[in-house]
Amino acid sequence: MSRPDSPRMRKVNELLREVIAEAVTDLKDPGLGFLTITGVDTSPDLRNAFVYYSVLGTDEEAAETGEALKRATPRIQSIAGRQIRMKFTPKLTFRLDPSVGEGLKIDRLLHELEPGDEVTDATD
Repeated sequence: MSRPDSPRMRKVNELLREVIAEAVTDLKDPGLGFLTITGVDTSPDLRNAFVYYSVLGTDEEAAETGEALKRATPRIQSIAGRQIRMKFTPKLTFRLDPSVGEGLKIDRLLHELEPGDEVTDATD
């Protein structure tokens, strides 16, 4: 969505991430699991933003957290609009960050290797 090399977009994304992360910690929804806001990707026109999050727990807990975030989106968007001075408050869309789960899967696979196992180079 946004150009990551733009210093302005990096600042906007980081500021949104910080404000949203703080707002999420104040939510009282029982469906929220142990949640981390991992990043924000804002469109160049600043009208839309994807908010990436990770959840520590099972797939069920991640789904419940996603539903809780969907219910809380208007409140979080309102908080962001009050705390950040922008012409438009971006429409927030929450997405589960797949990179955290993939990293845990790779870590688990590496730990399953026996000390004597050889790792072959896939470039050969």
